[in-house]
Amino acid sequence: MAGFNALAEQVRDPERDPSQRRQALRKCLERFAPYGHRATWYHLCARAGISPDDRSPDPERLMAALEELEEAREVWLAYERDFARRRREQKHLGVRQPPGDAWHRRCWGGRGLLPVEDPGAAPPAPLAEVLRRLVREAEAREARRAAQAMHSAERALRARRPGAVAHGGGTGRMAVSG
Repeated sequence: MAGFNALAEQVRDPERDPSQRRQALRKCLERFAPYGHRATWYHLCARAGISPDDRSPDPERLMAALEELEEAREVWLAYERDFARRRREQKHLGVRQPPGDAWHRRCWGGRGLLPVEDPGAAPPAPLAEVLRRLVREAEAREARRAAQAMHSAERALRARRPGAVAHGGGTGRMAVSG
């Protein structure tokens, strides 16, 4: 099974028949389809000026659709890398449960990030622009949850230390009178 980059190269290959290049672009959507497969396909076709049913579209238009998809994918991959870095830091600090919401777990890999049931109802803006907004919102939610989780982890760590004061104040040492 070919990956996204190998399929993108097939879309770019001028030696391939336009129908094969179209098929390769459709297969790219099996790896990354922010609105879902069908809605993302219709969105890309509308933005590139391709009929969704055209079996042999203009290669230049296919390239425009691929470029939009690749730009959006780069936005998503950057978010995934940053999320992984934050999780490593959180784990190092003792936060074992991801503070993010179920959205991130459901859309792992970039499929169904913003599910659209009606293919014609996808946002008209470029995919990358929509994903940047979506990532900013997700990061804001994660930051709030991470701060709460870190606060809880620090409180639990202080409570486990020998000699810690139960109400959370003080230095954790007991005064010795002499």
